[in-house]
Amino acid sequence: MLRDITIGQYYQTESLIHKMDPRVKLGGTLLYIISLFFFRNFWGYVIAALFLGLVIRLSHVPFKFMVKGMKSILFLLLITVVFNLFLIPGTELVSFWKLTITVEGLRTAITMTIRLTLLIIGSSVMTLTTTPNNLTDGMEKMMKPLKVFHVPVHEVAMIMSIALRFIPILMEETDKIMKAQIARGADFESGSLLKRAKALVPLLVPLFISAFRRANDLAMAMEARCYQGGDGRTKMKPLVYQSRDRAGYLCIFVYLAVSITVGRLV
Repeated sequence: MLRDITIGQYYQTESLIHKMDPRVKLGGTLLYIISLFFFRNFWGYVIAALFLGLVIRLSHVPFKFMVKGMKSILFLLLITVVFNLFLIPGTELVSFWKLTITVEGLRTAITMTIRLTLLIIGSSVMTLTTTPNNLTDGMEKMMKPLKVFHVPVHEVAMIMSIALRFIPILMEETDKIMKAQIARGADFESGSLLKRAKALVPLLVPLFISAFRRANDLAMAMEARCYQGGDGRTKMKPLVYQSRDRAGYLCIFVYLAVSITVGRLV
């Protein structure tokens, strides 16, 4: 399951989405996520799914690679469905023992499942088609107006980029430690929930030590290269909008207009 986490990974290939400016992908992803919370009917989510499918098609990233990333949030989806099914009051649909499933609860559970699925896959498209360096540059450019309020924009963008880059590294490190512990007789899958939680202690301790060691090595490497933040730094490849980026913005705004109109009014 650890290898199924796709957020933070980069999929190397040639496509229109890969070549687009990272600011377009960052802004488009943010607007896409926001749009998912405006829909009041099923047709809005249909349009959102079709738009996302078109973007995945243009990105040339295999769809099965996108779906594989959903395995890591199945537990979160299950919790969301259960809580919405049994805790939302309304018109009774099915009742057994002390549990009652309502029409409103079922509708909300389905809506939240679709929303979370589209949200995770949409976020994965951005990270799979954007290198960490481009992601950092895009974040810094988009947050540049915050410098007026003395926000350390470059440092914030660097922290977020490093965090995204460390996700696949830590997952790989966790996988290695888990295999080493299993080879020594550890059991992470059988027994009660409490027993499995206790079995994770030998996994978490070396993982945290490894993470702190990597962070320390990274800090020493940045200091050795006289890293002083964003003041006075220039870009080897400055971000410049191309015609495809303007077309990308146009497609995003058209999607927003159509999806929100249909999702709220139809």
